Amino acid sequence: MKITNEINFRNLQGDLFGGLTAAVVALPMALAFGIASGAGASAGLWGAIIVGFFAALFGGTPSLISEPTGPMTVIVTAVVSSLYASNPDSSPEKILAMTFTVIMIAGIFQMIFGALGLGRYITMLPYNVVSGFMSGIGIILISIQIAPFLGQDTPPGGLIGLIRNLPVLITHINPWETILGVVTLVIILVYPNSWKKFAPPQLGALVVGTLLALLVSKNVEIRTIATIGEITPGLPHLQMPTFTPDNLKLMFVNGMVLGVVGSIDCLLTCVVSDSLTRTEHKSNKELVAQGIANLITGLCGGIAGSGATTATVVSIKAGGRTALAGIFRALFLMIIVLWAAPITSYIPLSVLAAIVLKVGINIIDWAFLKRVHKISRKSAAILYGVIILTVFVDLMVAVGVGVFIANILTIDRLSELQSRSVKTITDADDQIVLTPEEKEVLDSAKGRVLLFHLSGPMIFGVAKAISRKHADVDNYDVLIVDLAEVPILGVTSSLAIENAIQETIDLGRPVIIVGATGKVRRRLEKLGIAGLIPGEYWMGDRLTALKQAKLISDQIQLNKLHCLN
Repeated sequence: MKITNEINFRNLQGDLFGGLTAAVVALPMALAFGIASGAGASAGLWGAIIVGFFAALFGGTPSLISEPTGPMTVIVTAVVSSLYASNPDSSPEKILAMTFTVIMIAGIFQMIFGALGLGRYITMLPYNVVSGFMSGIGIILISIQIAPFLGQDTPPGGLIGLIRNLPVLITHINPWETILGVVTLVIILVYPNSWKKFAPPQLGALVVGTLLALLVSKNVEIRTIATIGEITPGLPHLQMPTFTPDNLKLMFVNGMVLGVVGSIDCLLTCVVSDSLTRTEHKSNKELVAQGIANLITGLCGGIAGSGATTATVVSIKAGGRTALAGIFRALFLMIIVLWAAPITSYIPLSVLAAIVLKVGINIIDWAFLKRVHKISRKSAAILYGVIILTVFVDLMVAVGVGVFIANILTIDRLSELQSRSVKTITDADDQIVLTPEEKEVLDSAKGRVLLFHLSGPMIFGVAKAISRKHADVDNYDVLIVDLAEVPILGVTSSLAIENAIQETIDLGRPVIIVGATGKVRRRLEKLGIAGLIPGEYWMGDRLTALKQAKLISDQIQLNKLHCLN
């Protein structure tokens, strides 16, 4: 496997335009997400540069653009808040240093996920769980932007804290900052499609909002409009890992959460990229690349990032097809940071809040929320449950509980369907397809031969059906267990079959096994069933087994007649 991404110069012009367009889109988003996370605008910009560059260089999805995203920002914000709560006496600089360490830990986790080959499993989540998870993140993202949108500091306590403090926020609203936020939102919403070819709506709104703030500040006597402040040009300072024994567990857990969320967010975007470019990404290689990128961005004081759907789509539509687009994008952003950073000091926080607010609205899966209750009440319950847990409890708890319940319901449905393939047959009643010869033999046995037919994967949920079906029939001479159509035999179902066989043998009735080959036979042998059934009663052909069972049954009936006489 190649260490670096598939970089070539055959699409140089398209990648150049794609990278430039993605950089224009990334600038306002990087500033907004940096401020929203609590790490600062500079951390957002460097996160966009470093994550974008190294993910493109080492990734497994040539057209993917990586940068700080809404879900990652929500987690980083939660990390900053939890570290402040656990270390009330620590300086802001130390809190940020520990936050960047958490980002490094997340990168290490992502590299481990990729090295263990977990990439293909991460996206195998039920859609209602993913939808609820992303919608919950959207709600959180909106909630943490309400206060700056109104010109206030964000109150602690998440959504509940916001609701409690909402009357105070409204009472002390800064009308000019709120007007700037509203104008920004309106521009993004009504931005003409024809203009998007020249500049994305976020950048247009950012420029207009900033110019309007400068105009208002010069001509009206109002309270100073809060801005992001000046970003010092130059390269970032190295951030060495910082932690204390008391915070190590908290940071480790937060790093794992950030790594898992980043992996889910990235691989979902990879699927979108594949659909647009008709290519196939390499999940595990991409996870390793995302891990490397987040490890380095943490070392350089940037916030965590992931594959960004909007930036990726914009780049592809502008012509970007290879990793060069992502590398060019990172270089363009670096030029802005090194030479044009002072210009960003005039950008109002309420304008950035409006941009992130719109991102949160877009993240919510409105289309699925409108129709999920029509599709399935159980799916709707899982969706809303995941949203509630995501917003009010914990992101990973929400995913874990959602996946657990969804899987239990799926297993229950599969078990119910699979249980129908467990059949007890004593005559040719068309429950299964039998050849004419098999039907003749079975009918001639007159119910004295019980054919226990199983088909399909025997998962643990089928065990009850096996026990119940065997118990329903008692009057027979010979039991045939037909496993010819069973590709997988689970441990629980194996034990249920063993119990049925043992009960039959305890009653003095012979048992014949048909069609048990490969893994199925090895599973039965490991359980010790081979010692219960003579070797000649392990057969590969059902007709032969039926004939043998008929002979044994006839002999048993003759013996009974002799005993009566």
